[in-house]
Amino acid sequence: MITHETYIHRCFELAKLGAGSVAPNPMVGAVLVYEDRIIGEGYHQQYGAAHAEVNCINSVNANDKQLIDKSTLYVSLEPCVHFGKTPPCADLVIEKKIPVVVVACRDSYQEVDGKGIQKLRTAGIKVITPVLEKEALELNSRFFTFHTRKRPYIILKWAQTANGKIAAGNASRLLITNEITNREVHKWRSQEAAIMVGTTTALKDDPSLTTRWWPGNNPVRLVIDKELKLPRTLHVLDGSIKTIVFNSILNETDGELIYHKIAGESFISGMMKVLHNLKIQSVLVEGGSKLLQSFIDEGCWDEARVITNNSLEIDGGISAPVLTNSAKSSSHTILTDTIQYYKPV
Repeated sequence: MITHETYIHRCFELAKLGAGSVAPNPMVGAVLVYEDRIIGEGYHQQYGAAHAEVNCINSVNANDKQLIDKSTLYVSLEPCVHFGKTPPCADLVIEKKIPVVVVACRDSYQEVDGKGIQKLRTAGIKVITPVLEKEALELNSRFFTFHTRKRPYIILKWAQTANGKIAAGNASRLLITNEITNREVHKWRSQEAAIMVGTTTALKDDPSLTTRWWPGNNPVRLVIDKELKLPRTLHVLDGSIKTIVFNSILNETDGELIYHKIAGESFISGMMKVLHNLKIQSVLVEGGSKLLQSFIDEGCWDEARVITNNSLEIDGGISAPVLTNSAKSSSHTILTDTIQYYKPV
């Protein structure tokens, strides 16, 4: 039996196609249905471009356009009601005289927050909501966390050996994950607004922090260098990608390098305020162990992804962070590597 949930699930599938391309906007999918036949589909594809409802209505072929005002619109998030980069989607729905709109969940963003639903109802449109609200909130957890908690959505990620070591104790770089897992990590990078490393990781590993092994946007690079002791010869300071260096000394902009001074409070709290002001919605924290543990100890995280190479053990080395107040949500294995996903409790 085809239900409202069936079409909302399809909205979710469409919305996910915008991952990594629409932030700071939410991912949204829309489906237009006439008598159990989908006549239009669309999703928000690019920040600043048309929203899901617009793309959905525009996708209806010429033979079906006369059915629009007799159809039901399904959308994974409440239609917007304000002028931003594009006109309000609620106005388009009213203009097209769509009689029924099924909304997965309300938009907590203060410019919308129920106003879109109310505007549709005032215009005589039947609005059914919520439908699969929990899944809808999870789909846009980054967006909702940013607006309700006033900070980015924080993902902690690290790779460890079978005996719980995150790095070698000497100056050499320890390669833990296999090539396929590495590509998965680059996919993760392409889906987030920013990526963060600490001073020791930047100095020891000299990472590029790009998505070179996966198609997609490079995240903004965030580097902690409190005393500004990192040499400009490092990849993360090469100026090729927007990079924010959090420090305790100065505020300065040098091309794509932006130096932000954090003072007078918890360094992590200070960074969160800056990133919220810059509208950076999500951060993938890739290390090192001390930085990751700091986020854990402050309870400032929303998801953790721990990769364990089950066939690698080393003597000595630096121990992986200790994840507290957490629960494993899922896991899967890629060759030698097991990836475990955790949520805070």
